[in-house]
Amino acid sequence: MVGGPVARAGLLWRRSLQLRVVIGTVALSAVVVFLVGWVLTRQITNGLVQDRVDVSVAEAGRSSADVQNSLSAATTDFDATSQLPALVSSVVSRGAVRGYDVVLVGPLPGSGGAAAPVGGEFFTPGLRLDSVPDRLRTEVEGGSSTGTKWTFTRISDADRSSVPGVAVGTRLVLPADGGTYAMYHLFPMTAEQRTLHLVQRALLTSGALLLLLVAGIAMVVTRQVVTPVRMARRVAERLSSGRLEERMRVAGEDDLARLAMSFNQMAVSLQRQIRQLEDMSSAQRRFVSDVSHELRTPLTTVRMASDVLHDARERFDPETSRAAELLQNELDRFELLLVDLLEISRFDAGAAELHLEDVDLLEVAQQTVRSLEPLAAHRRTQLVVRQVAGPDDPPPVVEADVRRVERIVRNLITNAIDYADSSDILVLVGANEDGSAIAVRDYGVGLRPGDEVRVFNRFWRADASRARTSGGTGLGLSISLEDARLHGGWLQAWGLPHAGAQFRLTLPRRVGRPISRSPIPLVPRDAESQKAGAR
Repeated sequence: MVGGPVARAGLLWRRSLQLRVVIGTVALSAVVVFLVGWVLTRQITNGLVQDRVDVSVAEAGRSSADVQNSLSAATTDFDATSQLPALVSSVVSRGAVRGYDVVLVGPLPGSGGAAAPVGGEFFTPGLRLDSVPDRLRTEVEGGSSTGTKWTFTRISDADRSSVPGVAVGTRLVLPADGGTYAMYHLFPMTAEQRTLHLVQRALLTSGALLLLLVAGIAMVVTRQVVTPVRMARRVAERLSSGRLEERMRVAGEDDLARLAMSFNQMAVSLQRQIRQLEDMSSAQRRFVSDVSHELRTPLTTVRMASDVLHDARERFDPETSRAAELLQNELDRFELLLVDLLEISRFDAGAAELHLEDVDLLEVAQQTVRSLEPLAAHRRTQLVVRQVAGPDDPPPVVEADVRRVERIVRNLITNAIDYADSSDILVLVGANEDGSAIAVRDYGVGLRPGDEVRVFNRFWRADASRARTSGGTGLGLSISLEDARLHGGWLQAWGLPHAGAQFRLTLPRRVGRPISRSPIPLVPRDAESQKAGAR
């Protein structure tokens, strides 16, 4: 598999600061080494070539001058037939001793000179004549200048092997017949080529060793910086897991040591503040729990007295009778508030427990709707239960605490009744392979942007000017959210102003299993039409 190593390498690259610093340093150093090596190679190459050219031109000039002087001194021999072979033999022997080749061409056209038996091309045995570039031959043989000409070439022998070299051309005048000849000296650059290869190998070796040394230095240097950072990360992870006593080890007085000291001071301050917050939260939870419990006894007494007054309200005058009814209603709401406060205190203390069994969400929805139909009728609202299921979908059965699930559904429906504005309320039930869901859709006042999160806050109301008709305490949705989280499920909200809202409860098929998607979309299918109608 290619994806595995590539993914692991990418993950290592993203997570390792030391790796990125070392590779970045080596890469930049490689660029610098390459540029320095290229500049040095160019300078050395130019120096070797220029030296070879200077030596070759000087050697060719001396050789040509010596030959010309020898020819001019031989005044007693005017036979070109014998003088030319002797000249060629002398020059070739000299070139063989000094490491260069010779080509003699002539007599040149229009220079007088001997006839065909003497004229032609004479050269070092085994040398290919195409080693002399045509451009150089044109300049030497066709031009009127008598100076020395040179150019770079490839010197080839009979077996077609070639080496780079320098070709130098000059003119000679043979006194025997007055003809002009072109003599070419070919100097191979084999020694310079070997020297250049040796220099290149030395630069490559030294560059590779230098990069290894840079990588080692970068690793050592970055390790000194990264190690305290990694230690700080591990200590921070332990602090986040609740081990507030963890601290970094301080060594020395440099910047990293001062960073460790500052980190430890921050940890001490955080520990102190977290302890204070925990104490305050614990005191608050105890206060709520104690107050809730302490209020039960007087509430029971007041309830008994209220029941007596409520039963006898028909014998009272109208004002007293109405007061008895209001007292009874407010006591009912007060009792609900106490129950919700006790439940909230259990969630805050982490003492909430689940009593699991297989629960059919469709049956829960139908039973809850039947129990709330009188309240919905009072608000001129109709409750409709629909099952959203395909032919291959499983039944909406989950492992859950039926009491808590019924409480969630009841809270969602009563909340929808409060804000439905006499419109119908849909209760949708669906299931998939991950779990099951219940969605409550109303077409009332809806939610403003951002309210889908704030709606689950304690005592928060979407419209503070609206009176509660269901007798709610303002804690129902907060308790429902905690119940959903206790099951490992989702409780989410969606809404648009004047286009209604939808609350969706999604529970896993088994408690603890992850949920990848809900069988019911959070945004209802009629959302766009509702939004267009609102506009």
